[in-house]
Amino acid sequence: MSTGTAFGFKPGPVSGPQLEADPSDEPEVQYLPADTVVDLAALRAESGIDEVLATLDEELVGLAPVKTRIAEIAALLLVDRTRAKFGITAPQPTLHMSFTGNPGTGKTTVAMRMADLLHRLGYLRRGHLVAVTRDDLVGEYVGHTAPKTKEVIKRAMGGVLFIDEAYYLYKVENERDYGGESIEILLQVMENNRDDLVVILAGYQDRMDTFFAANPGMQSRVAHHVTFPDYTVPELEQIGVLMTKDIGYTFSDEAQDVLTRYLQRRVGQPWFANARSVRNAVERARLRQAKRLLETGDAKVDLKALTTIEAADLLSSRVFDTAPDEVLTAEDYNVRG
Repeated sequence: MSTGTAFGFKPGPVSGPQLEADPSDEPEVQYLPADTVVDLAALRAESGIDEVLATLDEELVGLAPVKTRIAEIAALLLVDRTRAKFGITAPQPTLHMSFTGNPGTGKTTVAMRMADLLHRLGYLRRGHLVAVTRDDLVGEYVGHTAPKTKEVIKRAMGGVLFIDEAYYLYKVENERDYGGESIEILLQVMENNRDDLVVILAGYQDRMDTFFAANPGMQSRVAHHVTFPDYTVPELEQIGVLMTKDIGYTFSDEAQDVLTRYLQRRVGQPWFANARSVRNAVERARLRQAKRLLETGDAKVDLKALTTIEAADLLSSRVFDTAPDEVLTAEDYNVRG
């Protein structure tokens, strides 16, 4: 790995997990004898890996392939750290990643947990997440892009820089676009400072493929490509139930059946965004529930009424005014959801 600097950001002094103390103040490392038996289960428990993975399970329904991949990465890093105790040195692993999938599939949440995981394992100093888009990195005039990109990188150092819809950094049709300058800065920092910064690029699968094809330098610096599948209808239903529970609501039995029918229709429509669309549906149902309660006779209600979403609160959706295969417009969703 290069020992130079990238735009003033100095690479770490050693490869592998980073120590917060100044290495010059540390005593000489005493490696374990070759015949030592190490309890990996104990090291795993001590590292806090299971806590992070358990939190991921609690926060996100489904996504089994994604969770398996994160667990594999965690296991590899723990084993690498254990090997280092025997004096087996290896270059700092490349941890930059690509998260691809449709909106609402949990990419940002997983990125947050990955930052926590890498911090617990000693590969990141701080373990925070800085989430940005093109607008945060690319300037509007000559000389504007470099300061913006460097400032974002400065904030992200020691943690994870999450760039959503990363393909918008590259606009091949516009020769005067400044995104290329931001990409060049990112490339140098990703290489020279990979022991102090992890970059996660996210977006739609097809567009990310095009982005990497046009920027081979970026492709070569990304070690882990993680694909986020769309949620199934049962998973979306479970997400809806959990969302309502988190805010003190429940679905009546009839509303639960309607929610299933709603999701079966909604997933085939444009602008569907997985968990985000479920959240929007829940919010609209709450609005309709509140209006229904206020317009009911003398409007006297008990706790059950205040916390229960009924079938009518979902059936008012525009989705049920059309045939299952009829395509709705964006205005339809904006008006009646």
